[in-house]
Amino acid sequence: MRAIPPNRCAAMNDPSLYPYFLGPYGENDDLLESLVVGFLRDHVYWRRNLHPEDAPVIPTGANRQPEYIAFEAKLRKELHQLSAALKRSVPFHSPRYIGHMVSDLLIPGMAAQMLTLPYNPNNVSADAAPVTIDLELKVGLQLAAMIGFPADPKQPDCAFGHLTSGGTLANVQGLRLALAMKCFPVALRAAAVPISGLPESDWAAFNLSGTEIIGLLSRWQSFLAELPAGARAGWRQQLTAARIETLGIQAFFKAHPSLSPPLVFAPSTAHYSWSKGMKMLGLGRDQLRLIPGKAMRLDVPALAEALETCRSKQQAVLMCVGVFGSTEFGTIDPIDGLVALRNRMHLEGLGFAVHVDAAWGGYLCTLFRAEDGSLRSAEAIGREFASFPSQTVHAAVSSLSEIDSITIDPHKLGYLPYGSGAFVCRDQRAIELLTEAADYVFSEQDEGDFFARHRQLGRYIPEGSKPGANAAAVYVTHRTLPLDYAHFGRLQAQSIRATEVFLAEAERFVARCAEVVQASVPFQPDSNLVCIAINPRGNQDPALMNRFMRSLYHALSADPSKPLQLGEYFGSITTLKPDALGPSETARMLTTLGFPADALHESPDETDRIVVLRHTLMHPFLLDQAHGSSYLAGYFEFLERQIARVL
Repeated sequence: MRAIPPNRCAAMNDPSLYPYFLGPYGENDDLLESLVVGFLRDHVYWRRNLHPEDAPVIPTGANRQPEYIAFEAKLRKELHQLSAALKRSVPFHSPRYIGHMVSDLLIPGMAAQMLTLPYNPNNVSADAAPVTIDLELKVGLQLAAMIGFPADPKQPDCAFGHLTSGGTLANVQGLRLALAMKCFPVALRAAAVPISGLPESDWAAFNLSGTEIIGLLSRWQSFLAELPAGARAGWRQQLTAARIETLGIQAFFKAHPSLSPPLVFAPSTAHYSWSKGMKMLGLGRDQLRLIPGKAMRLDVPALAEALETCRSKQQAVLMCVGVFGSTEFGTIDPIDGLVALRNRMHLEGLGFAVHVDAAWGGYLCTLFRAEDGSLRSAEAIGREFASFPSQTVHAAVSSLSEIDSITIDPHKLGYLPYGSGAFVCRDQRAIELLTEAADYVFSEQDEGDFFARHRQLGRYIPEGSKPGANAAAVYVTHRTLPLDYAHFGRLQAQSIRATEVFLAEAERFVARCAEVVQASVPFQPDSNLVCIAINPRGNQDPALMNRFMRSLYHALSADPSKPLQLGEYFGSITTLKPDALGPSETARMLTTLGFPADALHESPDETDRIVVLRHTLMHPFLLDQAHGSSYLAGYFEFLERQIARVL
């Protein structure tokens, strides 16, 4: 992504965004207050109208009783103390905050969540959440349409999605589904189920495509449907006994000695939740193989080489992970290359799923989606920006419709409260393999009705309880701001424009400070995260540069022991390692910073990496047109002062 030309900087702010947020100054407090108070009163009326003939249980004079007065006093004291303590929170609402992946919250989401809280729905069952569980299922369909999955609930191959506590659990759900699907054909063979299409060996059964596995599942369901009840129960029991969900990993692979636990491949930029997930499922951290990167993106040829080795040694692969907006760097992997590699390797006898971790970048897809649901061309999108999107990014987006499953976090670029992650799989039929109560079998009463089939959401998910208020928040937000370029995409467009302006300011900053430091953007961003590396001119020691960078970061961190007003700007840091950048990009970065190309090496003193400032440019009001000021220009002026202070 290139810097925005100076003559385009004046057209930054989008007035249509003004009512979306409470605002840096609380400008929309009247709107939010009227919504919250109005719907709280509406909730009270609902309670009173349930059985108006019932007498009030709490007497009207209760608030004059000593116990009541004492309780209220204690409650107010505790809430005042909490409110006072929260004033030390990090000011995510401010345009001066450009650190982690968080910003101000959308009013539709906040209002919907507050409105729903007193009803306290539990979105694991329609019995506990008759309204919000349908909203959650609709959110899954909304997200599916945004990325190009089939989203017509009347069609058998419609996608299915649900909310999670965050991206970590969504990634775990992706692993769970991939493992269940991969092992299901092997269990069918072990149970000697008499259906067509079963491979002749465990290895072949272990390497079917997702479409082939769903075909076997459908034939299994049809086979059961034709049996009398007693025989049906017997076959169900026989298959259940052979499944990995019953046997566990150790016993399953002991029963199939020609197979071994499968590997998972992910780029070196992948989130640490993948390591967590491998351990949680019992696969083990050693089964997760990280592929070295190329300019902070997945190196597809390196992955192809690793997969070819697996094929030749008959080492099964469960999944290959692509990242659509890494949480550290915002870079986007070549998803099109990953999908093509999956298809080619399947033809050569090695099958695996493709899951995309789009926890950060998922909502960027709204920029690519037209109001009619079609994919916009790169040319049409590019008219709004200096250089976004690159051809590689557009190709990645266009290939998302072909992946098997995806993670998206509404509580990141969806500007919604924590914790709202989401998992979506391309074909709803696969999710039946995750049911806790063996409901992957044919169920006559549910056939054909998407919502009736999936309302008992607790059957499919790890949680036993989950808040319906989060589903209401996401659903209302998506209804208020549909997931296309003309609505929700305006927010994403604003962040991309801010990134282009930031890059222009960074270029001017590098030129202004050239006599005292060597600074650079170490790799070109794909989205709205930008890193900056700064080395004191003449320094040849990476460890010294890293200490210098941490000193700069100290001025950008929120110190809860000091008044927040003392902090002018708030940022974050991360580290770059050669395994993510790749040899040529690492050498280029080091040379730009004034180091020898081989300056980084394994060492306990941090000379195997470079510390960089990390900037998340998602706040919608980074340029204040009305007052002729730019928070981004102000940030670099602040950074110059801090460099002078530290040096």
